[in-house]
Amino acid sequence: DVLPSPDGPAPSVSITEIRQYLRAQDIPFHDGYSCLHTPSLFTGDRGDQPLSANAPFTLFIDKTTGSFLCTATLAEGTWQDFQANVELRHRGITPIPPASSEEMEEEMRQAREDARCIWERALPLWELLDEKETKETKALFGISMVTDATLKRFGVRYLRTARSLVFPWFSPQDATLKGLKLVRVEKKGGTITYVEETLPRFDSYRNLFGLPLIGRRDTELVLTGWELDALALHQAAGVASLALPRGSSCLPPTLLPYLEQFKRITLWLGEDLRSWEAAKLFARKLSLKRCSLVRPGNLQPRPLEALNQGLNVTKILRSALLASHKSIVSFRQLREEVFGELVNTEQVSGVKWARFPELNKLLKGHRRGELTIFTGPTGSGKTTFISEYALDLCMQGVCTLWGSFEINNVRLAKIMLTQFAGRRLEDQLEMYDEWADRFEELPLYFMTFHGQQNIK
Repeated sequence: DVLPSPDGPAPSVSITEIRQYLRAQDIPFHDGYSCLHTPSLFTGDRGDQPLSANAPFTLFIDKTTGSFLCTATLAEGTWQDFQANVELRHRGITPIPPASSEEMEEEMRQAREDARCIWERALPLWELLDEKETKETKALFGISMVTDATLKRFGVRYLRTARSLVFPWFSPQDATLKGLKLVRVEKKGGTITYVEETLPRFDSYRNLFGLPLIGRRDTELVLTGWELDALALHQAAGVASLALPRGSSCLPPTLLPYLEQFKRITLWLGEDLRSWEAAKLFARKLSLKRCSLVRPGNLQPRPLEALNQGLNVTKILRSALLASHKSIVSFRQLREEVFGELVNTEQVSGVKWARFPELNKLLKGHRRGELTIFTGPTGSGKTTFISEYALDLCMQGVCTLWGSFEINNVRLAKIMLTQFAGRRLEDQLEMYDEWADRFEELPLYFMTFHGQQNIK
């Protein structure tokens, strides 16, 4: 009676509902870039004990879907699975990771066994008997410039019978082999295409190639769309690099927890327009404020091509474009600080103003190309009035950018949120998330300039 019915799609959940549930269950958590971090339900404490804030935060809850992954035990499941396991803890029962169907378990077991057999038959490129064969194979895949040391570090092998490079997928938990990707070259006329095959099947292959080589203290990462690009990046620039399992076509949500430790991620997915659009999309998933993008171009091809052409890969990485504007923030980046101000009731609260229904008679509405100046003595209510004015437009979908040089953004956002809610949130903190979620949907942005600025 605890586990959800397998029939039908799982109901969606909002980040507000997730936060409220965790608080109600006394589960400690903190905000990450794309996940909420909590202590694991599946390790450490007994089932009837509350989760300790001192325990390692190894369980990650996706802010968008509510699905979870425990990186310590590799337990994963839906938001409903998470709630079911919390209920089991309340009953004094140690939670059990959600199990896959018997057919899926058997399919994964068979895939791992097939992968192990292929892996044992594959050879490191530098151990091929014929040096000429090694050179020809490297030239075929365009990796003549990639050293044996780099291939050895990443564990790349070659399967003679299939004329394929073999890229391993090792478990980040215990370094066991979980799967493989085989890449072979096909020539049709003058064009060369790369054909990929994975074990297990494509939609179950979740390898972040290069993950076992990432150290706990690494804070910067280059994310690529191809395993050979990850090799080239590490060799040419000495940077931590990972390759997405499906290139620029997909960033599986299950992989997001493994990217949480990085304060800066550079996306260098490929050299075409599709890769550039995918990079912008992935940056939104990963949090814009920590992402940079390498724009495709003749002087900035994909990493392997840059290595082969003798280009300065480090210089290309330094020229990456910030995914977000350094002088503009959204309410999402301010909401926790606004909450902090609302918690501290001794701080001056915003004054609530009523709407001004006569405004349209004076200004004929807000019109493109017009500049309206409001003047008045200090303390007469200019900022409060314009906040109300801006909210009215925002709620109708008009994009609004605030340049507030006197009042800092957190204070300004607090005033506007109070006006939006029409109530003193200091006295009703339990309603903060509900109103903040609705406020966050408005097309409202704030410049980060404050105080005197150079006109440039």
